[in-house]
Amino acid sequence: MATLPTVALIAGPTASGKSALALALAEKHRGTVINADSMQVYADLRILTARPTQVEESRVPHRLFGHVDGADAYSAARWAAEARGAIAEAHGEGRLPILVGGTGMYLRTLLEGIAPVPEIDPEVRKTVRALPVAEAHAQLAEADPEAAARLNPGDTTRVARALEVVRATGKPLAHWQARTLGGIANDIRLAAAILLPDRDWLGERIDRRFADMLDQGRAEATALLARTDIPNDAPVLRAIGVPEHRALFAGETDVAKAAEAGALATRQYAKRQYTWFRRQPPPEWARIVETEKDIRLAIFETKFPI
Repeated sequence: MATLPTVALIAGPTASGKSALALALAEKHRGTVINADSMQVYADLRILTARPTQVEESRVPHRLFGHVDGADAYSAARWAAEARGAIAEAHGEGRLPILVGGTGMYLRTLLEGIAPVPEIDPEVRKTVRALPVAEAHAQLAEADPEAAARLNPGDTTRVARALEVVRATGKPLAHWQARTLGGIANDIRLAAAILLPDRDWLGERIDRRFADMLDQGRAEATALLARTDIPNDAPVLRAIGVPEHRALFAGETDVAKAAEAGALATRQYAKRQYTWFRRQPPPEWARIVETEKDIRLAIFETKFPI
């Protein structure tokens, strides 16, 4: 393992301080920071997705931040392919690639690979996605009983995905997932840390940060919502802060209530991330509960000498 090229990874829930630690690590160890957050890829939203500032980006190389237009489709598979390229670029320049973000699906796709599911017929997808989740789960139980038993009956996204795959390909999703391709886990030495700070500390940071975002992000929310070329179901429109601004602009709420709603949505998202990162990654990924940046850096360097 010592002969394999090193890739650092800093993960954790939103507002946990990942970007600050990644920047400190990059400055000390000649690193390139590579985004692994599904919303920070969008060019339209720097403030509302808490992307690094232009000043921070000027201090060390940053990759895969704000490089996707809000109207464009984007996926974990595309991100993983671009991340592999960014990692190779960093290694070629003698730099340390540092993945930073909270999108577990992105990280899993990069490390473990992706199931080679063929393109789903748009009509099949449209029909499946129009079904109420209870009906979709019932149909899945007939077409793919194993998936239906494994999935939460109320998980709209995963139930629909499993049903559309078996309908479109004639084979269950598990068939494709057993044939994952493109994972890099065996080709690198992974130095991975997860930030899991005290929940009260995290909640207070979320409240403060969203209040600032609501104030400072008004211009970019206005520009995004004024665009007519972005589909109504585009992921960028679901970024926390966008629905709150939409309601604010429409006169459906006031600033205080919008701030409260956005902070609550962020807390709920952070809770889901916190649970995933606490349970899913392997035990060799360091768990860091300390909140001070220099202490975090020291823990990382002790656990993973670079």
